Amino acid sequence: QVQLVESGGGLVQAGDSLRLSCEASGRTFSRYPMAWFRQAPGKEREFVAGSRMRGDSIFYEDSVKGRFTFSRDDAKNTVYLQMNSLKPEDTAVYYCAAALKTYMPTLEFPRDYFYWGQGTQVTVSS
Repeated sequence: QVQLVESGGGLVQAGDSLRLSCEASGRTFSRYPMAWFRQAPGKEREFVAGSRMRGDSIFYEDSVKGRFTFSRDDAKNTVYLQMNSLKPEDTAVYYCAAALKTYMPTLEFPRDYFYWGQGTQVTVSS
């Protein structure tokens, strides 16, 4: 059984940092796209950051560029999202996702991902 388990969310103040982790079990994803998405109340789930596979380019949503860093440790089957200079508008439930497609021209569509974690809440107060 494949599982993605996120951790690291919490309540912080604007300007603070958090590091999210997502550990996969049941299969390895080193050759498949993995990404972080987030969903704020009343809004659609949106792409935050991700990569197609180990060593590939990393892509970021424009509002997090320069503040968030995506990384993957395939030896640990884990992906991370280092979030610095957090803003109140970053408040959302953050989800880890993994795809089973080896070809994905874009990483931003939730429909392309097969596995999802349960989500971890990130709340940034002003």
